Amino acid sequence: MKRLSLIALTLLMGVQLSACNTMQGLGQDIKKGGEAIERAADKAAS
Repeated sequence: MKRLSLIALTLLMGVQLSACNTMQGLGQDIKKGGEAIERAADKAAS
């Protein structure tokens, strides 16, 4: 299950990064990706 979540997050981050056109958008995408990783880590720790 952890591996599947990691793969899904990686794919989602790739889609988000490919969709951004500006440096501001890139910053937002990275922030959202970090938040998603945090949520996944919190969920795995519970």
